[in-house]
Amino acid sequence: MRVGVVSKCLICACDFALGRVSIINLRYNDYMDANIEYAMLYLELNVFSLILIWIILRKTQGLSKMEAQRNFVMSIISEMIFFISDTWFLVVFTNVIPGDGWILIACKTVYFFSTSSMCFFWFLYFEHVRETNFVKDIWKIRFSSILMVIMGVLLIGNLFFKYLFYLGDDGTYHRGPLFILNYVFSYSYVVLAWIRIIINIIKKDTKKSRKQLIRLAFLPVAPGVAGIIQFIYPRLPVACVAMSLATLILYLVWVDELISLDPLTGLNNRKQLNLSFEQIKRGKSDHEKIYLLLVDANHFKNINDTYGHLQGDNALKLIARALREGCKVSGRRTIIARYGGDEFVILVSSEGGTSNEELKNAINTRLAELVKEEKIPFELTVSIGVATLEEDDSLKELIVRADEAMYDEKREHGGR
Repeated sequence: MRVGVVSKCLICACDFALGRVSIINLRYNDYMDANIEYAMLYLELNVFSLILIWIILRKTQGLSKMEAQRNFVMSIISEMIFFISDTWFLVVFTNVIPGDGWILIACKTVYFFSTSSMCFFWFLYFEHVRETNFVKDIWKIRFSSILMVIMGVLLIGNLFFKYLFYLGDDGTYHRGPLFILNYVFSYSYVVLAWIRIIINIIKKDTKKSRKQLIRLAFLPVAPGVAGIIQFIYPRLPVACVAMSLATLILYLVWVDELISLDPLTGLNNRKQLNLSFEQIKRGKSDHEKIYLLLVDANHFKNINDTYGHLQGDNALKLIARALREGCKVSGRRTIIARYGGDEFVILVSSEGGTSNEELKNAINTRLAELVKEEKIPFELTVSIGVATLEEDDSLKELIVRADEAMYDEKREHGGR
């Protein structure tokens, strides 16, 4: 009897123990399955992001040799290294592929340094796009790289002193007491770029239009917010996706400018002028009048022949700047384009603001101020002809009439 009771108790105990083991195994298997699913999702997002920016990198090759685009390319290369190191760390950490602790530390080291270099080249790209004085000084550019250099030194030191991140004795990844510096030194470039763009918008002291500056100001926001989110919630794979989408937008903005803007002056090109003219003509109200101002540089051939084409290009840039800044103070809706050579076109609405004569005076006054400020070694003036849009006018017909008025002004001022 006692033997039977004891046997039953032993059997129940064994069943209970086996049941507990089964439950533990089930929970462990569920955990591993969830871990692998998370790793695969992270992997898919990062691979998608990597392919996207690789395509962008291939598309940018050969399109431009401008310094701005060289920095854009360098930011993409840094971004690709960022994605690869991030993905490699994840698949090793979740045991999707084998690897030891040193591989994890190496991946994180490369990850954070590529973050810093990517943000640095983004900063330079934004400065070049806005044509600031900062990028004209090589020593300022070199000095600005100091945060990236410090980040590199900290990461090397971290291999020995473990103040940024490290692996515990059990192989688990831990953030060190100074982990925040990984973000501070990298994202300082993004914050600085954003602040400088906002200052340009407020002061209006840039060659870029307000619309272009506002568009640039929004671009660093998404990667910055994504970086903060992933800092707080490390398992949310948002940083790579946000950065790849921001890169795509930067690329599309660049392509749009290549298609629609004159590369020398930054004004609309002739193709964009045609599109804008058709849009204005279709949207014109009955009481609204549209004028075309044709602007021509006086004695431009003599400037090129006497002072060289570099000074000629500088003269065209000054005229473009005078047109932009002169039109800003007019209070009228304007579209400015380089028509070709030393000729420029302004489409202007009659609603509000100054008269055409006042607009011409504002342009001439601003050009004279710029000539004095830049201390150019030659006289630089323009002649401006005006024509009013009639209902059946084509752009060519309107320009012909403005051209006649412009030559009348040249003759009136002694062929200047």
